[in-house]
Amino acid sequence: MTPKPPSPPPAPALPLRLVAQFRHLIHELGKFGVVGGAAYVVDLVIFNLLLSTTGWLTATVISTTVAATGAFIGNRYWTWRDRERSSLAREYLLYFFFNVVGLGISVGVLWLSHDVLGAVWPQLFQTRLADNVAKMLVGNAIASIFRFWAYRRFVFNGAPAAAPAPAQVG
Repeated sequence: MTPKPPSPPPAPALPLRLVAQFRHLIHELGKFGVVGGAAYVVDLVIFNLLLSTTGWLTATVISTTVAATGAFIGNRYWTWRDRERSSLAREYLLYFFFNVVGLGISVGVLWLSHDVLGAVWPQLFQTRLADNVAKMLVGNAIASIFRFWAYRRFVFNGAPAAAPAPAQVG
């Protein structure tokens, strides 16, 4: 009787295979989330400070611009630092363009809530809480999904830079 050959080790479970396959994307998404979380706090604080002295549209534009500039620095030098660089001007102009689109998404959601729904139910939708939920939660969530895709696809789209070769001894 011949011995039975050893069976191959079992394949990892599907979730583990997916994590291994998408590890780099998950890592980028995590970094993007940290940078975005910091930008979110900046945006939230500035937006609410400005709501006391100006209208919702002006507050939105100013707070988003300040937060997006900080996020550009974090994304360029941390989230996608391993990507090959194109010119700073090209990256910032594309980044700015996609932030304007993201701002349009947030403003659209806030306008729909504050002005459209607020015209019907002003006591519900024309409040500071409703404006914060519309812009800071719903609008930013939709805009963030768009921005992650756009930044990764168009702004920081260079191939990951090759790791330096190990030093030769000898």
